[in-house]
Amino acid sequence: MISAPSWWSQPRRVAVVVDNPSWIVPFAKQLVSLITEGGDNARFCVRHDEIINVDIVFYIGCIRISPPEILSRAKRNLVVHESDLPQGRGMSPLTWQIIEGKSEIPICLLEAANEIDAGPVIYRDSMHFEGHELIDELRYKQGQSTIDLCRRFLSQNKPASGTEQKGASSVYRRRTPLDSALDPEMTIAEQFDLLRTVDNTRYPAFFDLNGHRYRLQISKAESDEPE
Repeated sequence: MISAPSWWSQPRRVAVVVDNPSWIVPFAKQLVSLITEGGDNARFCVRHDEIINVDIVFYIGCIRISPPEILSRAKRNLVVHESDLPQGRGMSPLTWQIIEGKSEIPICLLEAANEIDAGPVIYRDSMHFEGHELIDELRYKQGQSTIDLCRRFLSQNKPASGTEQKGASSVYRRRTPLDSALDPEMTIAEQFDLLRTVDNTRYPAFFDLNGHRYRLQISKAESDEPE
């Protein structure tokens, strides 16, 4: 049996990186608190060049690829991604899959690599949705699943290794505000999976009609509101 390396003993030095003002920042900070409570030394970083003198790095919701020089500063560099890799690499994979009508969304912990989302996969799990969840509910489950995968890695007796990805790959592009466009000729039901992924503030739903653009906001009614 291969024993754990010496650096695996607590307290380990852990960095959690979110390199943009993402909605996932509060979850990343919660992860830092939980890791610290578990006996390791963890800190939150907003830039890749803040990674200095660490054992493990978790890249959460990052939009930039860390260069080899940065990756070499840690023993393990790990990424969380929400797709059935190698399918669905790239940006906003959860949102794209919800729009595609999927309800079972894979989520993976993998090694960071020089190519986006191309490293060996360590864990594969999944998130189940019922089809009614709006963006905040989708994000909450993604955030909690992210925390669970990272803590699972740290809880092992020795650092888990990954399995190389196999098969054809696909890549999701970055979403833009124009991707929140609705078709006024289609029903709400036909476009609900798109409508429930929009952010009412950052990229609200809209449609163009009769030479004008209109914005829509979506929220769930409280249970005691009249039907």
